[in-house]
Formats: sequence, structure tokens, C-alpha cells
Amino acid sequence: MFSTLVVVALSSSSLLFTVNSQGIVCNATSLCPESAPCCSEYGFCGTGNFCLGGCNPLYSNSLDSCLPNPLCQDATHSFADNSRILTNASYFDGNASEYDWVVDKGSIINTNSSGGELGLILTETNGGTRLSSTRFVHYGTITAKLKTGRWAGVVTAFITMSNIKDEIDWEFPGTNTTTGQTNYYWQGVIPNATHGQTETGISDTFSNYHEYTIDWQPDALAFSVDGNVVRTIKESDAVNPTTGVNEYPNTPSRIQLSLWPAGINTSAPGTIEWAGGMINWQDPDYVSAGHFYTLIQSVTVKCADPQSPGANITSYVYGSNQTMDTPSVAFSNETTVNGAGPLFGIVGFGLGLGGKTHWISVLGSVRQLPLFLNRHVHNGALIDSTLVSSSFLYQNIPVLKDCAHRHIDASRHISSFGPTLKVPDTLSFRELPFGPPAPTGVFNLCDAE
Repeated sequence: MFSTLVVVALSSSSLLFTVNSQGIVCNATSLCPESAPCCSEYGFCGTGNFCLGGCNPLYSNSLDSCLPNPLCQDATHSFADNSRILTNASYFDGNASEYDWVVDKGSIINTNSSGGELGLILTETNGGTRLSSTRFVHYGTITAKLKTGRWAGVVTAFITMSNIKDEIDWEFPGTNTTTGQTNYYWQGVIPNATHGQTETGISDTFSNYHEYTIDWQPDALAFSVDGNVVRTIKESDAVNPTTGVNEYPNTPSRIQLSLWPAGINTSAPGTIEWAGGMINWQDPDYVSAGHFYTLIQSVTVKCADPQSPGANITSYVYGSNQTMDTPSVAFSNETTVNGAGPLFGIVGFGLGLGGKTHWISVLGSVRQLPLFLNRHVHNGALIDSTLVSSSFLYQNIPVLKDCAHRHIDASRHISSFGPTLKVPDTLSFRELPFGPPAPTGVFNLCDAE
């Protein structure tokens, strides 16, 4: 028995629909439609989380389709614990006051030694780990104190990335632990002559903590190691000699730290070679620990906005006078929170059963409580289902439905989605008082045998 899904989240002040228009690709020549106005960082149109960090305003339905980007704040982020990190980015609502970082993919650990160290994990199955700041930087000095990996095909990265693909990189590929590579990109354009450069003379990047700095100012970009400048690029030198366009990064950017697998079969041959070859999943370090890793002790941010923001400024937006070559960035006091509703409320979904739509609800945390849609109903046995979050669709999550006790037990199958995704032992359903005609009284999934 198959079902049709409609997702809604209710609060006392808002009604929020989340739409993922699968298959609608967005790019420079194909903008998103009004029904799914936001172009995600992966190039697909949607709503909800699609409109948060990574949402490309140039490819969205309009410049203001994406939510404003949270304003830069001076800070030193240490990692005595993970309380300021949301371990599943799909549950981030844009509130940068609640979390400093989100895990976009993969998994993290904390060593809780020497004041705490944050570990990013790479396994053969998780595709690597990426951590993104919830706040954006529009020029500033960012320093990451970290230890890199040391394995062929494995890349440690500390970068800034804007929603329109302005990028500044520190990267550490492969087995070489005495060098680092610096680079920058403008709007994702791959230049004919690389901007990359190898910085040498760094002592054992795997065993020793070093402070790697990106000093990004409107007129120059400098890279440093332990306070010593190793490279400087002037803004005036970033002009493309062929097009005459200045290809200097100039748009608000998130800070990102990652450990990712370059040496795998799906990578381009040049990428594999750059990363030092294919990953050896039988490496003694991997076999011993069960993963590869990189360790981060702290990240320090000193903002350098071209103009000082006023007391009521909360965010950055792209201005209406921008062009494709020179985006205009402005301050804003608009909210960065998706939906701007409270964190707790009623979550509901529609089940299309036998040609009828039944509206079911569950009371709990909108951020932490997933929704489950049963696709096949078999009393008291494992069934196929679909896990739905605000903008991601995970299919075929096994759920045990106990019709004798009128509940769905999902807790044993959810650990891989991270500790933030808290699922109670039972999810009790009732009919929502809105939507298409539904049966009267209390409706339960078990009634749909």
C-alpha cells in the first residue's frame, strides 16, 4: 500500500511548507521557479533549508529568495565540547545565536583532552565530514589551529566559501606533512592558470598544531602560518587579462573545515594524483581507529566589514544594483531564521490511503523530531518507510510498527543521523483539524491495514 506525502509544520505564529522540487536544476541560464525559489549550493531548487547557507541568489528566483546571511561576529571558537555544534545541518533554522557550527555531512568526535579537540571523521562509507560556520564573514582574519591528516588520497581543508562560490583555501592533500596549499576562486570559475601555490617548510602538520590564517581584506589577501605571512595577493592583481574582470573574492562567506576523500574511484584522475593517489582503506591507522581524522583546537574570527554595521544590523543581503561580475552586498536588519516561528509546535503529514488523504500530527520539537511515512503496512513487522526532515528525504528506513500498542518505534534505527536527532520510543498520532476531508475521530496508522 503506497502513500502520498504532504509535509506541514504548525506553530502559533506561522505555517511553513517545505518543498523539494526534485529534478529542477538551477544555474546561470535556468533560475528557480516561484514554487521552489531557492537554488541550493548543490544546484537544485526548493524551499526551507534550500534558502539558508549556500543558497545562491544569482540562480534563485530573485535576489531576495535566499534568506539573509547572519552577520559576522568577532569570536574565538574552542571545542571543550560540542554544545555549539548542530550535528545535522538539515535541522538548522538559520538562528546563528543558537549554534556556531553545523555538520553538513559526515560525523565528528571530541577528544576532551587539552581543553578539547574537535575531530572530523572520514570512513569508507561516510564520504568525509564538513563543518560550516553559521555566521558569514565579509572580509576579516580567520585563524584555524589544527592538525592535518597524513594519508594518500585524504585531504584536510580550511576554507571560506560564499553562496556564489567565492572561495579561499588552505588545503593539505595526501602524505606530505611539511607543506600546505593556498588558493582562491571567484564565483566558482576555474582559471586557465591556477591561483594555487604550495607553501613549504611547515613542521609535521599531522603531529603538531599550527595556526593557519586567512587574512582577507578588501585590498589584499594574505596567508600565514603561525603568524608568519607566506603569501599575499593584491586585489588589483586579480584582474583576468582576457576578460578584464576582477576575479577577487568579495562576497560574504561561511568558514568551512573538512576532511574529504579525493583518492577514490569517482574522482577525476588529476584530483587523485593531486591528493597523492588512491586511499588505502587497509592503512594501519585506519584499521586501528576505524577512521581517518583531522583535529581542530580552535577557530578565531576577527571581522573587517568595509563599513561598520549599525546596532540593529543582523545580516547581509545581495543588493538590487548587483551585476554578475560585481555583486552588491548590503547590511540588513531582516531575520535570518527560516519560518521565524517557535522551536516547538505541531508537525503533521498527509497520508493518501485508498484515494483518501488522512492528516496526522505529532506534538514535539520541530527541529529534532523527524516524520515517518509508512509505505507498506504489516502489523507488528519491519516495514519500509520514508524519513522526512525539513528538506531532506531518506528512503527505506526500517521502522517497527506495534499496532497492539498503537505506536511506531524508530529509535533503534536512527543513530546514524547524529545525536541531535532525538527520537522518542513512541510517536503517537492524531488527526489534524485542517486539510482535505479526513475520517472523524482519532486516526491511527494501524487503521490503514
